[in-house]
Amino acid sequence: MTVALIQSDFRAHIKKYLDQVNDDNETVYIARSNSRSVAVVSQEKLYWMEKEIQAKEDSLDYAVARDQLIRRQVLPDDPIVESNDDYWGQFK
Repeated sequence: MTVALIQSDFRAHIKKYLDQVNDDNETVYIARSNSRSVAVVSQEKLYWMEKEIQAKEDSLDYAVARDQLIRRQVLPDDPIVESNDDYWGQFK
């Protein structure tokens, strides 16, 4: 679940929203003046997002970062592949 709010509400309840970011893995979007906005994410989530962006797509680092982002529900889970003869035949 994503939380969107205005700056004064965030400021008034900063502990509550920061706890949601860290404990519930939420992303908090804060609307500011002049049509500007910011997003607050946990340092851990940001770390794995940066790791995935920087890693080569076929590397172990990419796979680990992608798995971490799936666990944090940033990315959708990979679809289940039906394990039949056609599937295994592609590897011959």
